[in-house]
Amino acid sequence: MPLNHYVTLGRSRLRVSPFCLGAMTFGEDLGWGTSVKDSEAILDRYIDLGGNFIDTANAYTKGHSEKIIGDHLGRHKAKRNRVVIATKFLSNMFLGDPNGGGANRKSIVAACEESLRRLQTDYIDLYWMHAWDKWTPIDETMAALDDLVRSGKVRYIGFSDTPAWKVTEAQMLARFRGITPLIALQIEYSLLERTVEGELVPMAIEMGLGITPWSPLRSGVLSGKYTRENAGKIKADRGIWAESALNERTYTIVDELIKIANQLDTTPARVALNWVQTRPGVSSTIIGARTLAQLNDNLPALDITLAPEHVAALDGLSKPTLNFPAAFLSRIGVFMNGGTTINGEASPAWPMAPQTDAERY
Repeated sequence: MPLNHYVTLGRSRLRVSPFCLGAMTFGEDLGWGTSVKDSEAILDRYIDLGGNFIDTANAYTKGHSEKIIGDHLGRHKAKRNRVVIATKFLSNMFLGDPNGGGANRKSIVAACEESLRRLQTDYIDLYWMHAWDKWTPIDETMAALDDLVRSGKVRYIGFSDTPAWKVTEAQMLARFRGITPLIALQIEYSLLERTVEGELVPMAIEMGLGITPWSPLRSGVLSGKYTRENAGKIKADRGIWAESALNERTYTIVDELIKIANQLDTTPARVALNWVQTRPGVSSTIIGARTLAQLNDNLPALDITLAPEHVAALDGLSKPTLNFPAAFLSRIGVFMNGGTTINGEASPAWPMAPQTDAERY
């Protein structure tokens, strides 16, 4: 599945590449990241291979990420129209201004204008709420986003890092009021972060949202660079964010990734990326690339096929503990299915149920 084997995002008919290019590292303004020249090379390589989905945010590298994309693509209409540019609002870029961030109408409209200026375009393809703003009623957020769509400044909308119940409320408001619905959900999802499978993933599938996982390698922890053998000897590139995940459970999963990679003549990172991309509900996985070499090394993850036993092994080692009622509901078939098989799932008969007609009152 190369980059130009496009998928539709959620219930929309927007066509995007199965790997989305994350631009969080574009720019060296925070003391780390990718130079302008290298960022442009990464963009060119991704697009040359058929990639068309680019993800950024207003606050990434203090706005420089958006500007790099704007300078290289936005100002050139032919280039700009061939790509799907996604950016986010919520982060406050104006210290001391309480309305400089958040998801209220004033903040959203102002943030959109700023992003359009930096991206040097007159429309944003996909506008994400970066995270839930608990201070703003969701109907105000959805109405403001609908106005941006109707004005032509935004094409589609999505939510990132928001509780399932709040996303559902927003989507149902859109349906009943006839305003612009959400088409996508951006969440952290990897072999080390599967708790999203309790509420967020099934909600997204039910609500028609295409899932775009971020940090599928957990800041490089699943790349194979950090192993049980070199534990404590290699400094993590992403500091505490990566180091906090380096534990016995992680090393067990990495061991399995290395084992599978050796069997398939590929890399642990590609195996981990492929696992995420083939999960139920996932449309396009966001991959970051600080260097061109990283991009070239990870893209072949689309070309490998994990055997059922590979998936089963990874699923077993990474199985999450989900919040109630996930575990309870997994056993509910015994109560309601009468010992039958429904949609391929067999359930034993409930021993406390009447076993004969004579026992039934």
